[in-house]
Amino acid sequence: MNDTTLLLVGHGSRESAGNAEIHAFVHQWQARQPGWRIEVCFIEFAPPSLHDGLLQAAAGARRVLVLPLILNAAGHVKMEIPEAIEHARAHAPGVDFLYAPHLTACDPILKILQRRLKQAMAALDMPDPRGTGVILLGRGSSDRAANGEMAKMARWLQESGEHELVELAFTGITWPRLERVVQRQALIGLRQIVVLPYYLYTGTLMQRIQRQVAHLRAQYPQLRFECGTHFGFEPEIFQLLEQRVADLLAGLPDSRLPCDGCKYREIAHELGHGHSHEHTHGPAAAQAPVHVHGHAHGHAPAAEPA
Repeated sequence: MNDTTLLLVGHGSRESAGNAEIHAFVHQWQARQPGWRIEVCFIEFAPPSLHDGLLQAAAGARRVLVLPLILNAAGHVKMEIPEAIEHARAHAPGVDFLYAPHLTACDPILKILQRRLKQAMAALDMPDPRGTGVILLGRGSSDRAANGEMAKMARWLQESGEHELVELAFTGITWPRLERVVQRQALIGLRQIVVLPYYLYTGTLMQRIQRQVAHLRAQYPQLRFECGTHFGFEPEIFQLLEQRVADLLAGLPDSRLPCDGCKYREIAHELGHGHSHEHTHGPAAAQAPVHVHGHAHGHAPAAEPA
């Protein structure tokens, strides 16, 4: 690992506490893996930027493992990070950039949600799952596949327990919103509601969720509410990333993000979108974009975009 840099890519938050938590996560991971060179960058709202982070990670390295610290794959994972990697390859031609998948809907994340749900139920006065609704609350995306990953997690959570109703809600972009789902669950007679935020770290949206639940408690005094919190420091998150690293280094077939992002980036360029967040161009910025991947193109013609 002496010639390898691990670059964690966080989303970034307008709330400084959220960015500080990601830095704290990096420090904890470094303590778990003292022989690794681990760096971090952010897609937006915080330095270093994605482009700067990639070039800094490449300095003195032969190989950079790019690890998205992101739950669901939408535009950032499918377009912006691969586009920035192409830019970094053009400016650091001797460095091998390997791009791992995002955290995804998977059994380790399910295990976290099950544990958080169990903790929330224990905090309620009457912890009866048959009369307790569960709402998995995420950010929401214009990408239907990203929303579908959350739907998968909600279904897995329902099938693994005794709750007869586990529903989705979103804080923005898509529907339904938290207030509407609570209204439905109240109408069918559920007496308690657990809200499970599907977030890794704190930020403005986590603060908004706390305010929303406080308003709902006042609006529905007959219901008991319990609200969880973000879960980015759970041991499964570290273990997932360590597995990503091991898979990339072993060259396993599924260790790299599939080529689904190609069609999204091509459409984005056609619509006049490019690097939509802060970036740094070095002297080679004038040259044409280089569409290079760390994997072979063996896929069929692209399907219609999500």
